[in-house]
Amino acid sequence: MIYPTSLGNLINHFKKLPGIGEKSAERMALQLLELSNEEVEGFAESMIDSKNNLHKCSICGHITDKEICDICADEKRNKNVICILEDYKSVFAFEKAGNYNGVYHVLNGLISPIDDINPEDINIAKLVDRVKKLKNPELIIALKSTIEGETTTLYIKKIFEKEDVEISRLSYGIPMGTEIDYLDEITLDRALSDRKKIS
Repeated sequence: MIYPTSLGNLINHFKKLPGIGEKSAERMALQLLELSNEEVEGFAESMIDSKNNLHKCSICGHITDKEICDICADEKRNKNVICILEDYKSVFAFEKAGNYNGVYHVLNGLISPIDDINPEDINIAKLVDRVKKLKNPELIIALKSTIEGETTTLYIKKIFEKEDVEISRLSYGIPMGTEIDYLDEITLDRALSDRKKIS
């Protein structure tokens, strides 16, 4: 199908978003044409505003439109418990769950020598500085179970092995309702090693 140039450009921009293919991009672009000029302008302004005003929190690396994010600024949070995450998207997942009262540290990447990403290329130095200022800190490592995630986990563990820092990691198990024979070897192995006593 041949689109008018401006519609084709709009569709191509939507296709740049994750999980959006040709059909979805076309639907979004055509739906945008149904909106009023005011709504379209508001949509465009919010995108520009987000791009221009969001940046990394100076303490934890999460995104914010202030100097310090709302989580780091919250006095009710337990600042001695730090959950280490790969990216800011994971912070939103934890916050939606609503059961965690500590703070976060966003690495903005994982160590991957094959991709030429070294410890100094991600947000580890600030983590070390934060931990030095705390009394009896606890680190919860919540990184994905991949070679890069494991490498980063081992590196963080090594940094603090001689320090008085409690380090734990998320338990990796079998998702509810999943058939055992559909699981990959890594998930099954991790679920077996992280098994819990029930009696």
